[in-house]
Amino acid sequence: MGEASVVRLRDLAFRQDGSQWIVGRPDGDAFVAVPYEGMRAIRLLSAGATVEETERRLRAETGADLDVRGFVRALGELGFLDEPGGTAAPAAPPTFPRLRPRHVRWTLHPLVHLLVAGLIAAGIATAVTRWETLPGWRDLLWSERGTLVLASQIAVGWMLVFLHEMAHLSTARAAGVPGRIRLGTRLQFLAVQTEVSGVWLAARRVRLTVYLAGMATDAAACSAALLLTAVLGRHPALSLVALTSLGMLATQFLVFMRTDVYFLLQDLSGCRNMYGDAAAYARHLALRLLRRPSRDPLAGLPQRERRALRAYAVLLVAGTAACLGVAFAVTAPATLTLLCRAVGALVAPAGPLAELDAVAVLLSAAAFQVLWARAWWRRHGPRVRRALCLRPRPRTERAADQDCA
Repeated sequence: MGEASVVRLRDLAFRQDGSQWIVGRPDGDAFVAVPYEGMRAIRLLSAGATVEETERRLRAETGADLDVRGFVRALGELGFLDEPGGTAAPAAPPTFPRLRPRHVRWTLHPLVHLLVAGLIAAGIATAVTRWETLPGWRDLLWSERGTLVLASQIAVGWMLVFLHEMAHLSTARAAGVPGRIRLGTRLQFLAVQTEVSGVWLAARRVRLTVYLAGMATDAAACSAALLLTAVLGRHPALSLVALTSLGMLATQFLVFMRTDVYFLLQDLSGCRNMYGDAAAYARHLALRLLRRPSRDPLAGLPQRERRALRAYAVLLVAGTAACLGVAFAVTAPATLTLLCRAVGALVAPAGPLAELDAVAVLLSAAAFQVLWARAWWRRHGPRVRRALCLRPRPRTERAADQDCA
């Protein structure tokens, strides 16, 4: 950067958030919260002012000497500069790029929301007034052939997952946010999630619509299945849709993971990175218990946000401990037993069907683990590499990723 440096910024969007501004690229996944002085510097630099001129003007306006040069370097690390200083990789291509905002703008129309709410209300009324329409767990075992039962559950499950994620993607795309559907991990679970970080720049009504779109789709699917059951009578497909939708809705309330309800709570509480800040606070308390030096990571935050983060830290620690406890006490032993039986069936075969069943079990388990490991590494790999290389992480106040489940 020369003595008279002109900085070219990429196309950025902004949203005021209290006394600060959220700044980012609409097609990217990096966002930063900056004070008024930072926003003023960005506007001056975008208008063609040099770094030195920006420093002089900010000094005249605020009376403080601000390190605009260091601020520009931080913007480069975030990929906000349209020059070699912008080190961030280009944003990944969106899912279904031919789906334009004009195609799905109707998803943000209040009338559509009223119709969906009416369908959900009708489903709830049906469940309350006609208990016989509610399916039970035995409805999952609609056939004596286990292969058919599993195949139907997989087919219905993936269909509903696709509709759930398309609801997130469509509402985000209607607001001009590209959005990407991908596999991810939440603790020991493999999850399908929609990355819609650009929604940080949208109005609150749009943000809440994007967060709730998936759950609204699940609830609408369940309500439609109950209404059809009341009219047509019981059918395995309708029972399977209702039960699977209810299961998907229930998992969204596991707010100690980044579920849809988590993002809703994060936005309503005014927190920018509730999971990361609460995890940092929990680590701080653990270090204090071990009598090791640690600074409170919440010290510089507003009082309201500190209260919300402390409460969420309790949920985060308790929920994570319970979830991992179930994984080690129930899931892991059951999985190992199943794998040992499969290996035993191959070592001492009892017939072609037993061997085929054992191979199917091993392949299914291996495929799941490979998908989980790939998704985990894609998210956490850079952090692991930084830790192994002992490289300090640049300190910038970034907003949390918006990965709706």
